[in-house]
Amino acid sequence: MTGWIGITLGDITGIGPEVTLKALAAEAAADATRYLLIGDNASLQRLCATLQLDLVLERYQGSLAEGRFFFHDPGTASLSSDLLPGSPEAARAALSWLEEGAKWCLRGELDALITAPVNKESILRTGQPFVGQTEFLSGLAGVERTAMMLIGEDDRGHHLRVALVTTHLPLKCVADHLRQSKIEDVIGLATRACHDLGLPRARIGVCGLNPHAGEGGKLGDEEIRIIAPAVRSAQQRQMDVVGPLAADTLFYHAYRGDYDAVVAMYHDQGLVPLKMIGFETGVNWTLGLPFIRTSPDHGTAYDISGRGVADPSSMRAAIRLAKKLARNRREPSFRFSLPGRFPDGADENG
Repeated sequence: MTGWIGITLGDITGIGPEVTLKALAAEAAADATRYLLIGDNASLQRLCATLQLDLVLERYQGSLAEGRFFFHDPGTASLSSDLLPGSPEAARAALSWLEEGAKWCLRGELDALITAPVNKESILRTGQPFVGQTEFLSGLAGVERTAMMLIGEDDRGHHLRVALVTTHLPLKCVADHLRQSKIEDVIGLATRACHDLGLPRARIGVCGLNPHAGEGGKLGDEEIRIIAPAVRSAQQRQMDVVGPLAADTLFYHAYRGDYDAVVAMYHDQGLVPLKMIGFETGVNWTLGLPFIRTSPDHGTAYDISGRGVADPSSMRAAIRLAKKLARNRREPSFRFSLPGRFPDGADENG
């Protein structure tokens, strides 16, 4: 079925369902996209009524049904309406909906998947091993070479696109987890991402790990041993990539538009500047999956859940990005061969 976007509701005790419904209401007039909301139907209907949104949610009964907004509830029973924030029932349900959404995508029944926030601590308390939604989806899809790209835009139309080499690690462990092969993979995925976005070029800037990119080894040798060889390897495969560069300078030039994407070595190195310019509109895009997956760049926000005040801007940006990527992927002009070697699956799946 084509022209369909799936959205998993995430932790039902967080703001995921609220921002999802608000974003859909705001996007309703934009085009004729059809949406499949995967999660608890009773909760959705109650929330839609509470928010007084003009959305007609229908049970999914096949891709030929008329309508635009459908729900699919894979659970055998509705969740309680008075679950506490971070409850085990909500955490387990969020994982089951995430798995369901991935299965629909892997069967080719959805053009893209948008995932509302889950809470890692709540899931871990259920006894389920869990690193993050990116890693969970990578495992379901059977791929290892993936990367998180975060995209933010300020009110003047300036973008930052940041792909991360490492994600959720203690800072003291980052250097030990840097590998030349991983950095090469992320450079390749970031390059492909620029083309998937329809950008006229794919100029990538690569951050050093240490202050001043190591100052020639005086402040650390990871740039010399690991990062620079990865950059040279990518250059030899005809990728437009520069580095390692001092992160404080690189992000300034990327914000000006001198680079189309930045490869950062660790989480906060990349996300602090991105959230400075696009905190409300940041989007997380998983590169390397065999399907399109985006998500809002925020958490469950238990402290404001149920109050009706959650800002749907990031979810709306995630929906728009997913639609754009799906539309581009359907265009024949986007099916071309890029120079060099890309990680397994990246040539077709970004």
